[in-house]
Amino acid sequence: MPGEDVEFGLYVDGRLAASPASFAEAAGLLEDTPESFLWATLREPTRDRVEELAVALRLDGSVADSTSVGHHRPKLERHPETIFLALRVGTYDDERESVRFGEVHAIVAERVVVTVGRSGGPDLDRLRRELEASPSDLAAGPGVVLLRLADLVVDGYLGIVYGIDNDIDEIDAQVFTGHSEVSRRIYQLTREVIEFQRSLRPVAALLAELRHDALFVTLGDRYRQEMRSIEDHVASLNERIDAMRQALVSVLNLHLALQQQTSNEQIKEMSEAALDQARDSRRIAAWAGVIFVPSLITGVYGMNFRHMPELGLAYGYPLALLLMAVSALVMWLVFRWQKWL
Repeated sequence: MPGEDVEFGLYVDGRLAASPASFAEAAGLLEDTPESFLWATLREPTRDRVEELAVALRLDGSVADSTSVGHHRPKLERHPETIFLALRVGTYDDERESVRFGEVHAIVAERVVVTVGRSGGPDLDRLRRELEASPSDLAAGPGVVLLRLADLVVDGYLGIVYGIDNDIDEIDAQVFTGHSEVSRRIYQLTREVIEFQRSLRPVAALLAELRHDALFVTLGDRYRQEMRSIEDHVASLNERIDAMRQALVSVLNLHLALQQQTSNEQIKEMSEAALDQARDSRRIAAWAGVIFVPSLITGVYGMNFRHMPELGLAYGYPLALLLMAVSALVMWLVFRWQKWL
């Protein structure tokens, strides 16, 4: 029995004709109503759930295997009677200033479309409500569901672009304030941009391939043109995200240059301080050298020896003073010549 993770809708001429309560009922109504198509929505289904649905609706087993496994890169698979499309879905978290990625799968057969949301995929209930409000579109069959699903996913990418763009502006302003978290934010945002690029870059080619599939050829020019518009939208988003990545590289280079400049200024200040300290040390040592000889002379005479011949000279005291002055002057001239003073 389908539970809360599965929702069925049987549509005739674009209007909801029945909401089957079981896999068997869904398969029976589809077989009994040739002019109808069935839309099944699954949310985080288990492998057993997908296989049960595939058996009931007689879907290709390999398609069931593909959608049973999450974490797909965007891809399009063609099977004999079905198409499998996997797209990455992203939402921007304003509070955390980060991007959360999920995915959505779609299986399309002639009269069956299955949409599978995984890991925070798009609002599939909203998609169903919007299409049910437009029976003329829904009457075109499963291909229109796939078209509108692609449109919903791509519209969600725009919110990511706005969020990342705003983050880059904030980081650009923080670079000049010396904010301590700038490096971390740049690297984190760069990783998110790269992940977003990986999710977005293949989408335009996949949609172009899908547009040329027989499924869309039979829908007519109007819906094929809508798909082409979605492709153009994706191409434009790719250009913007490329520009954002280049902007992040520029901001990172600027940040590193400013950090290097700040580091150089700090080293220069430290070097100047060390030089000033060295000059002060030499100056102190030089003055100590200048007063060393006079101090030595006075120290010798301060020993008060009895037998010091010069003590008996009439000019002994002036000669001692002159000797001290001359020695101090010589030392001063030497240190001055050595630029210690």
